[in-house]
Amino acid sequence: MAKEIMDREAEEEKNIKTILSEDIEYSGNLKFSTSLKIKGKFKGEIDATGHLFIGSKADVKANIKAKTITIYGRITGNIEAFDKVELLSHAQLSGDVKTPDIIIQSGCVFNGNCIMTKRENHKPSGHSETKPVKADPKEEKKN
Repeated sequence: MAKEIMDREAEEEKNIKTILSEDIEYSGNLKFSTSLKIKGKFKGEIDATGHLFIGSKADVKANIKAKTITIYGRITGNIEAFDKVELLSHAQLSGDVKTPDIIIQSGCVFNGNCIMTKRENHKPSGHSETKPVKADPKEEKKN
């Protein structure tokens, strides 16, 4: 792996709130709202509003939704980023991508389809947003 990529990954790690280290193998569902880096093995679903980092030695088998997804390692599964996806030079992605912005560096492997979308805000599944409802003026006159 290129030294510049390793240096970038190490520098970014200083600002990441939660790190699942290389010796962790985790299966299940993850939800988070800040930043999280997976350095080991993960299998399941990720539904987040934060920034997800996939470390250079990580092996992830998951469908993923997050604000931003930065990939140094390997993902098998579909991903959706509401801000941006970054596939760095040694990343491997086997799955479809849905995002408004994508960076694909030379040297990565991407096997899948890409759908470019509008930028939008995302709430994880299970979080509902209450919107005010305006009364119909015709209904108010009947009362």
